[in-house]
Parts: sequence; C-alpha cells; structure tokens
Amino acid sequence: MKKLLFIYNPKAGKATIRTVLAQIVEIFDNAHYEVTVRPTHQSGDVTRFLAESAENFDRVVVSGGDGTLNEALCGIRKAAADGKHVPPLGFIPTGSTNDFAKTLTIPTVPLKAAEIAASGTVFPCDAGSFNEHPFTYVAAFGAFTKVSYATPQQIKNSLGHFAYIIEGIKELTNIKGIEMSVCTETETFSDRYIYGMVSNSTSVGGFDGFYSDLKVALNDGLLEVVLVKEPRSLAEQSALLADLMRMNIHSRFITVLKAKKIHFEPLSDRIPEWTLDGEFGGAPNRVTVEAIPEAYTILIPPTEE
Repeated sequence: MKKLLFIYNPKAGKATIRTVLAQIVEIFDNAHYEVTVRPTHQSGDVTRFLAESAENFDRVVVSGGDGTLNEALCGIRKAAADGKHVPPLGFIPTGSTNDFAKTLTIPTVPLKAAEIAASGTVFPCDAGSFNEHPFTYVAAFGAFTKVSYATPQQIKNSLGHFAYIIEGIKELTNIKGIEMSVCTETETFSDRYIYGMVSNSTSVGGFDGFYSDLKVALNDGLLEVVLVKEPRSLAEQSALLADLMRMNIHSRFITVLKAKKIHFEPLSDRIPEWTLDGEFGGAPNRVTVEAIPEAYTILIPPTEE
C-alpha cells in the first residue's frame, strides 16, 4: 500500500482544519494511501519532518498558510540536497490569504484541496532563492511587507485581504524610500524605492490581477520584479496610491521586469527588512535573488483539454 505523510498547522487561518481532519484522512484512505498524520507545534517543524522523513513516503501533503508551504519547500530542498528521494507535494491551503494557492488554482475549501492532493496533476514548479534560502512565491521589502507578519492574526482572519490593503496604505503614507542599486543579467539601475518585490506568482498580498499583462509562468525559469519609486510630493503620492488601487503596472512610479537573477544593494546606511512568503526574512546588507527552475513537484487541479 502507498504511504502518505500528512502534516498540518493547527493554528493556520481560523484553525478550521481540526473540524475536517477525519474527512481528509478518509479521502486519502479512499485513494489507497496508508496515512501518517503529524501536527506542527512550532516554527520549523514542517521543514524538519520533510527533511528527515519525506523519502519514506510516496506522497507528502501539508496544510497551512503560505509560511507552511515555504517550510515544506525548505524541507524538500534539504532532502534533495542530501540525495534523498522527494515525493510529490500536496497542499491544503488554510491560511489567511493563500496567495500561492490561488496562483496554482488549488481550492481553498479543505476537502476539495485534499482531493487534489490525493489525485491531482503533477506540476514541476519553479521557486526562488534569497541569499540561498528558498522561497515559494515572493521576497519583498518596504511598504506592505510587514503587514503579513505584524498584523494580529485575528485581524487578518476577520478582514482577509482588506487587512493587507488597509494596513499597507497606513505604511505607505509614512514610509521613506531607500536608495537602492538593482542589477540583473542585462541591466543595472538605481533609485529611491518604497517597495520592491521579486515573485513567482500571479497573486501577492491579495492583489489579484496585478500581473495580468506579464504572462506569468510558474515554470519558465524567470522571476517577476516590481519596484515602486518614492513619490516626491503630495500630488505624486496621490497619483501613486491611485495607480496601486487600480493595479496599474504602467505607472511612471512602477518598474516591472523579468529576470533569472537579481542583486540588490542599498546605497546608504538604511538597510531594508525583507519578507519571504509572508514571514520575516531579515535585513541583509546585500541580497541576491535567483530563480530555481523546477525546484519541487506539486499537485494541482487537472488541466482542461
């Protein structure tokens, strides 16, 4: 009988996963898996479980938010680096925003997501590397970035996407730009930026459709880069806010590009704090972000012919 490891974060989102655990296990059982269930107790558990045990299973499934999926990626990459077999990954999104699940079209209804995790389509997915630390869908600095890990969980639970928008706008009116040099494989430029983001996703911070003109592909070996320049007056600030609310990537304040590898270096003593997949990522002086082609295999809904 095939073996499946199911790891779930009991505190993710509104903690609703507890109410459907038995039904999820039944779905896996009906798909002819012998199921091992492990709850997480602290940060890092998912990474450790997968790095140590993934090779003993035919499939691994994790349930939680974007941070849980990040931990799963780190565990998978560590196991692979140690020469261990890495099975396909299923994901049951139960976080507050579930950005990357939307990009992958994985349902946010746990039982439907469990069906995909049990018998979905195998998809080799790119990831990113932030100073050699893996991330699934976004590395960012500046305005909006603290919202995902600084906003109380109960506020995110009750307001959902609006929590990110409201709290982010509060930051935007006060934040000062950081003089930053940005270098890709084809160009180098600099300016004062209030926000920078490198991603492999079509949804970040609840702003669906922001990348509609970019033709984002999750397995093209490229990352999308968005940089927002500092407005120099109240009039420019109003214009920028209007462009952000309309998700206008053609704004004169916004630079958008694709790249395989990007270097960031502050040109002053101000060092930005970064977030990785919604969690605090530190404040390194120099940052190199690089695409990891087909970093892991994840289960997604079957594609329509």
